[in-house]
Amino acid sequence: METNKPQNEPSKFDAYKPSKPKKQPKDPINFKKYWKLIFGLSLALIAVLILLANVYVVKENEYRVVRQFGEVVAIKEDPGLHMKIPFIQSLTTLPKYQMIYDVSEAEINTRDKKRIIIDNYAVWQVVNPRELITNAATIVNAESRMEEFIYSVIRSELGQLDYDEIINDENSSRGSLNDNVTAKVNELLEKDQYGIRVTDVRMKRTDLPAENEQSVYTRMISERDSTAQDYLSQGDAKKREIEAQADREAQEVIATARKEAALIQAEGESEAAKIYNESFSKDPEFYQLYRSLQSYTKTIGEDTVIILPSNSPYASVLSGIME
Repeated sequence: METNKPQNEPSKFDAYKPSKPKKQPKDPINFKKYWKLIFGLSLALIAVLILLANVYVVKENEYRVVRQFGEVVAIKEDPGLHMKIPFIQSLTTLPKYQMIYDVSEAEINTRDKKRIIIDNYAVWQVVNPRELITNAATIVNAESRMEEFIYSVIRSELGQLDYDEIINDENSSRGSLNDNVTAKVNELLEKDQYGIRVTDVRMKRTDLPAENEQSVYTRMISERDSTAQDYLSQGDAKKREIEAQADREAQEVIATARKEAALIQAEGESEAAKIYNESFSKDPEFYQLYRSLQSYTKTIGEDTVIILPSNSPYASVLSGIME
């Protein structure tokens, strides 16, 4: 049988348990005593954060523009650490390196009234950030003005050239055209003080409009055929001129040779006549006989029939009758 004992009734073993020390109540923290320290640390932390937030770095390839209430007060371009006034000044960045701008395709007319489509690109950079901000405000506006100047100058330059001069690789005018366009675009940019400079303007492509392409190709082929015929005609004329010159020189050589031959022959005949005369004077009868024999060899052949009087000297020689 169980008996119910009061829960708070001490047990007989409780006398042998060690007694626990009683906890003393802690005094509450007096924050008023440390408020100056906390406030000072908070101010120092806020000051450090503000300082770090207003320190900026200028890199080698950029300009840092410092504005105060929207107005440009400084432009930093030397690399390093710089400081701006908190809450009053703000920063913007402009690129210092060279950039490539792809100019939009445009259609122009050449001097010989042909329509062509040109596609260019430009290499440019910011050289005066203050002028750019004052007159163009943004990079996009500066590129827009640059594109307008490039189109205007190229239209003017190509309008002074024929289509063949533009597309002919052997013609050096295209190489100088790029330099001329670059120089004139820079003159316009400097005149309006946009603060940018174009390093180079180059043509990527020069095409014909689709509706004119075939007709121009046909005309070019016709012109090339005409030029080829001109070259052939000039060659034939030169050939005839050379042949006539050669024939004239040959006739002169032949005439000179005939003249010299006639002179030599005349000298020979004169010398022969002299020899004949000398021989005739030495033995007239022998000479007469010799001349007669020579005439026989020329006048008498195998079938020759000669009728002579019996008393003819010529007959007597043939008959072997010699006085």
